Order: sequence, then C-alpha cells, then structure tokens
Amino acid sequence: MKPTQETLGITLAAAARDASRAFDAALQSAGGSRPVWLVLMALKQHATANQREIAQKVGIQGATLTHHLNAMESSGLLSRRRDPHNRRVHIVELTEAGHAMFLQLLGTVTAFDKRLRDGLDEGDIATLRRLLAVLQHNVGSSAEGTKVPARND
Repeated sequence: MKPTQETLGITLAAAARDASRAFDAALQSAGGSRPVWLVLMALKQHATANQREIAQKVGIQGATLTHHLNAMESSGLLSRRRDPHNRRVHIVELTEAGHAMFLQLLGTVTAFDKRLRDGLDEGDIATLRRLLAVLQHNVGSSAEGTKVPARND
C-alpha cells in the first residue's frame, strides 16, 4: 500500500535538515559555526563557566568540546585557566575578540531568525512553538517535567 501523503516525520526531518543547513551556512559566511555560536552563547549567559557547564549547555561532550574550545582559544576568542579551588577544572572566559565575534554572529543569527519568521505572525509562531513541543513530547525528547502547552482555541 502506498501512502497518499509524505509522513509527518519525513516532512519535519526535511524541514529541520534544510533549516539547519541554511543556519550553518549563514554562520559560516559570518566567520563562525554552530559550535562556536553555542559556546559563545553559553559564555555570554555565564561570564565564566567550566568545561562541564559549557558541555551541558551546548550539548557537546568530551573530546568534541575540547576540540572546539582549543580552536576557539587558538583564534583568541576565549581563554582557559585552572580553577584555583579545583586544579582539575578549567574556567573558560570570553576575550575581547570573543565578545566581538558574539556580536558579529548575533547579527547573523538575528537576520536568520527574521528570515525564518517571514510570512508568520506572532500567533503562527506561538502555534508553531506549541506544536513542536507536542512533537517533542510525543517522541519523548522533551525535558523531564515539561508539560505540553495547552491549545489556545
């Protein structure tokens, strides 16, 4: 039996893939990448953080995070130092260049978000957020204790 419509999962996966690729291309054209943006965001939210805290916020673990932090440190975007209270922990901080890169990428991220919102009003965006939360809940990926938002109709 042939389905008459593409499944919702395939449609969602294709939209997510296309949006992800376009976002990555926008960041790359501005001199960044998604991991760089995520680390910069984490450090803008918490001026100093250790690598474990950054990994938790960014969703990148172990050697992969270390690879990105090494590259960012080599580029002068951040600095790392040992925590004086626990020598096994590295404290990570943005440099002036890191703050400047954040602002540069923020402009790109804001423009990309505006592009995504084209043709959508605030009600559409609220509905989309609610529906995405329902889909996350349905596949078991929502944060523990998160409730599915109620419908507004």
